[in-house]
Amino acid sequence: MTTYDKLEALAENLWWTWNPEVLDVFARLDPDTFETSRHNPFAVLKAVTPEQVDGSSLAQDIDTAYETLNTYLITPSRFSDAPRTSYFCMEYGLHESLPTYSGGLGILAGDHAKAASDLGLPFTAIGLYLKEGYFQQHFTPDGWQLDKHPVLNSENHPFELVTDADGQTLHVTVHMGDQPALLQAWRLRLGRTTLFLLDSDVDGNPDHLRDLTKRLYQGDRRTRLHQEIILGIGGIRLLRALEIPTDVYHINEGHCAFLTFELLRERLAAGDSRDEAESWVREHCVFTTHTPVLAGHDRFVPDLLLDQMSTMRRDLGYDEHDLLAYGRVYSEHHDESFTMTVLGLRLSRTANGVSRLNGEVAREQWQSMFTDRPVQDVPIGSITNGVHVPTWTVPIARAFLNERLGDWKSSVDDPQFWARIDDVPDEVLWQYRNELRAQLLRFASDHVAGQSLPMVCDLNPDALTIGFARRFATYKRAPLLFSDVERVASIFSREDRPVQILYAGKAHPADDGGKRYIQQIVEAAHHPGLRGRVVFLENYNIEIGRMLISGCDVWLNNPRRPMEASGTSGQKVAVHGGLNLSVLDGWWPEGYNGLNGWAIGKEHVDTALDTLEQDRLDAESLYRRLEEAVVPAFYDRDERGIPTLWIRRMRAAMKELVPQFSARRMVGDYVERMYAPAEDAVPLAGER
Repeated sequence: MTTYDKLEALAENLWWTWNPEVLDVFARLDPDTFETSRHNPFAVLKAVTPEQVDGSSLAQDIDTAYETLNTYLITPSRFSDAPRTSYFCMEYGLHESLPTYSGGLGILAGDHAKAASDLGLPFTAIGLYLKEGYFQQHFTPDGWQLDKHPVLNSENHPFELVTDADGQTLHVTVHMGDQPALLQAWRLRLGRTTLFLLDSDVDGNPDHLRDLTKRLYQGDRRTRLHQEIILGIGGIRLLRALEIPTDVYHINEGHCAFLTFELLRERLAAGDSRDEAESWVREHCVFTTHTPVLAGHDRFVPDLLLDQMSTMRRDLGYDEHDLLAYGRVYSEHHDESFTMTVLGLRLSRTANGVSRLNGEVAREQWQSMFTDRPVQDVPIGSITNGVHVPTWTVPIARAFLNERLGDWKSSVDDPQFWARIDDVPDEVLWQYRNELRAQLLRFASDHVAGQSLPMVCDLNPDALTIGFARRFATYKRAPLLFSDVERVASIFSREDRPVQILYAGKAHPADDGGKRYIQQIVEAAHHPGLRGRVVFLENYNIEIGRMLISGCDVWLNNPRRPMEASGTSGQKVAVHGGLNLSVLDGWWPEGYNGLNGWAIGKEHVDTALDTLEQDRLDAESLYRRLEEAVVPAFYDRDERGIPTLWIRRMRAAMKELVPQFSARRMVGDYVERMYAPAEDAVPLAGER
């Protein structure tokens, strides 16, 4: 096997997305292509010749990386005999070079699939091939967000078009009403996990069907319905065409729930009675809900649902009322819309929210489906989200952890392993934090120099640095910090205790409220007391996220409680010694212990307060935390110049949060609590 062959094998497996040592080989091989392609090894592979590679001084490094990958792929795991799981999700966030996602749901799904690979779980992932998935962000001079949607070229990435036994493109068919639509699929190799992405851009489909998988969460309700038919029904048909055996179908959010109809159709066609078919489907499906606001769950008016599911309804042999009843809370309410979450709950053996608080919210939301039970007995438990630590841990951190702790990747969910951080001297931990902050500020300066949004970037490498990066949905209240801009300026502009903040994030193209929030931050950045200390990094992506969570001293999160289902960005800072300053929403009530970060506001919100008053109270709490706790802890130093209280908090965060909120722990919980047969499963948190 030549060195070039080995390089090709490395480029074709997205294992490199969580192994920067492998990415470094490609970066050194062709630095220019690596940078212009957003760190895409496959683009580097296409840019070099076999002769260049085989004669390269990097041959030994390529050999080492190849052997490491092969060892990874064949090493047995304690989960190799776990139930064979097919995981359905609309989107997957894998790497900055692959914009096949739209937001946090996709990032979570990518982390889930990677952790499943690490654990050796028999795991197949199904999604949509989003050729214009994550838009590029740019701005007018006054800070109004604009968007453009460059087309993803499959030839520039390690996509494999799925073919049949004769080498011809494999097609499956779904129906939009009575109209058939052909689907093809693209395969990505993600370590030991295989990811299939369904694509409707197929010759023979009319134009309006070819565009269905182009963009996510845009278009009208009919388009959304069509995408969900493709994902759920088309995904099952793809699994059957490829003869991929499955024990458990994981419906990750209601978007995928039509897979239950296809499973019902199969069982009825095989001769099951309706009761038998429903029982079989429930036995083999599990459901995860992420949406803490009732209005946010996917709903379709009855006429649209019946029109576009007419072929499926006939295949099932159901009348209109029976089909609609699967997605209605009250089956006799003939004007009630069809809700995908209701379908998922009705036809799954178990269901979960993505944090304990989210589980509580979900039980309250859907108690009307279980009127014979008190709210605490509604059968929705919780498994709290976690992050794929190797993906988000930057090279400086990896070197530090390797030297100071040892084999951290295989022990990422082991609290006893992370207790070793107590053996690291204060001055070493402080140097670690300073190096990460300095790296971020160099990155931010270079990034601002090339962006369309004019921004003064006068950042101090020794100043307390706060980060805020996420989707700019209005409930996340991105500009809350600037509710009293003069007070914030007084906090930030002290010469002896300077503070600075970096923002990044995208508003949905149709969300003018979110766009106005970005404008408010841009306006604050021009305030005389904040100029150079408030910086917005445009075109938020995975790379920017990774740099911010690694370099910021404090991660700010201030949604309206309880509208954050879980959130995971704050979970990524702990391995880098960062601290959370957050509303007690999502995962933070489970993580916060008084020492490993700070809380904004109260744990229980007074529901009688209007949103303006709640925002005022939370802003006041945020200012007081900064003035009385965060800033003093960072700047109060001992005779060595070390902020000893800050270091104590760093240690607490690294020891307690990294293992508890890792995707390795999360996927292990799914295996033991949801994927395992019902008689063997450990009860979910919140279940009775």
